[in-house]
Amino acid sequence: MKKHYLVTFFLVLAGAFLVSCAGKTAVQKTSPSFEAYSFNANHYAPKVNNFVVILDASYSMEDKSGPKTKSDTAREFLTALNETLPELGYNCELITFGPKNTVKINYGPTRYSTSGLGAALKAAHKPHGGTPRPLTQALLTAAGELKSSQGKTALIIVGDGDRVEPASVKAAKALKAQLGDKVCIYTVLVGDSPAGIKVFDQIAKAGGCGSSITANELGTSGKVAGFVEGIFLSKRAPKPVVKAVPRDSDGDGVTDDRDKCPNTPKGATVDARGCWTYAAEVLFGFDKSEINPDAYPMLDEAVLILKKNSKLNVQIFGHTDNTGSEAYNMKLSENRAKAIMKYFVESGVNATQLMVKGFGLTQPIVSNDTKEGRAKNRRVDLIPVK
Repeated sequence: MKKHYLVTFFLVLAGAFLVSCAGKTAVQKTSPSFEAYSFNANHYAPKVNNFVVILDASYSMEDKSGPKTKSDTAREFLTALNETLPELGYNCELITFGPKNTVKINYGPTRYSTSGLGAALKAAHKPHGGTPRPLTQALLTAAGELKSSQGKTALIIVGDGDRVEPASVKAAKALKAQLGDKVCIYTVLVGDSPAGIKVFDQIAKAGGCGSSITANELGTSGKVAGFVEGIFLSKRAPKPVVKAVPRDSDGDGVTDDRDKCPNTPKGATVDARGCWTYAAEVLFGFDKSEINPDAYPMLDEAVLILKKNSKLNVQIFGHTDNTGSEAYNMKLSENRAKAIMKYFVESGVNATQLMVKGFGLTQPIVSNDTKEGRAKNRRVDLIPVK
């Protein structure tokens, strides 16, 4: 893994994105130029249930790596992680280790909040003199804390790896043996110590499912967001789009979005438009207004509906194709409508329920350019009146 000095950590920030965020509490910015990527918490589910941060606070972290001390770089990274991570109900703990075998639990275990971890990072003790570097003890402390934990845990170790005791690798393996698939170990190296690189790689590998990375590889908001997403977040599957089923308010088999004749009475036979329509070529002979006896059964259906619904008023509209003059067709369409009304009244329908009107050739429903089209336009419509 290629290592570089952290020269401009969080000063040049590429790939910053601003999207809506839910559940974050405002905290002090890592630096004036840092804009954390804001995950929309509604689009993600937590990948882990717990996370533990182990922060190196030993004396070598006071040394500079680039323009800043390694301690400042480590804290800036963790603050950036904290600003980026959406609050999705994880349990969190912050452990520091330093000189004189000092291991301290600075925060938690508790339900994670941006403000809570931010305050703990600010208050955590700074590096100071002394030689022992008890990462091993910090790992044992973490193992004890996680013994009764439920679900998956991410263990994140941030430090320079300088003169870390070899026993730390054994401690990481023991922790993994204790927790099994419930834990993954991630190391973030600050600086470029070859020995630190080696031991942090070994510790991460001991976890079996984590990774080892350097802080200078996480120098932009986009990279921090990728680190956060890879460890903490799973994208929720988009909710299936439920296609609205169009209604058929009058129950005639033609949905409302296509129904040109709403409120058709129950039991009426309708055409593709949802209209209570009879083709004139079935009812009448060509150029005739006398009803064809073969049409009586069809008309009796309408009679039955009108008798059952004595309050139902119906307009009987006659139509023709465009064969012949407009005046002739107007008269023909009116006579056909009157013939239908007469049949209904003679069959026992109250005449007050019925009105007639002829429209001639003025309201075609399809083109008159074909024989079939002209046949469809020669029709009688029964239009219920509200």
